[in-house]
Amino acid sequence: MSEENLRYSREELSEFQDIIQEKLTAARKEVAFIKETLSRRNDSGTDNTASSSKVLEDGADTAEKESMNQLASRQMKFIQQLENALIRIKNGTYGVCIGTGKLISKERLRAVPHTQHSIEAKMARRD
Repeated sequence: MSEENLRYSREELSEFQDIIQEKLTAARKEVAFIKETLSRRNDSGTDNTASSSKVLEDGADTAEKESMNQLASRQMKFIQQLENALIRIKNGTYGVCIGTGKLISKERLRAVPHTQHSIEAKMARRD
């Protein structure tokens, strides 16, 4: 084919939509699990233990909660990126690199379905 395609077909977009939906479901489950875990930790934090070990536990518990909050935050950002990708599928701009205007390879979209950059554009941004 001498002329590059400018858009993916409905069938191809449907495949990407399924991939995105699977990743969205998994990410939402993970966020729900993190929130449930944090909620359970807050509820069970009232036991009486020796004061010096309690301080150490509180410090470790605080660090773990912060780590869980960061993970939840990253997952929420990922969910937003996936939802934005679904919007791009609906409005016909999905799979088009915002840097080059060319189609992003199917392999890249399967691996990173929320990307808006082709490998070429991503590499050019690093230079």
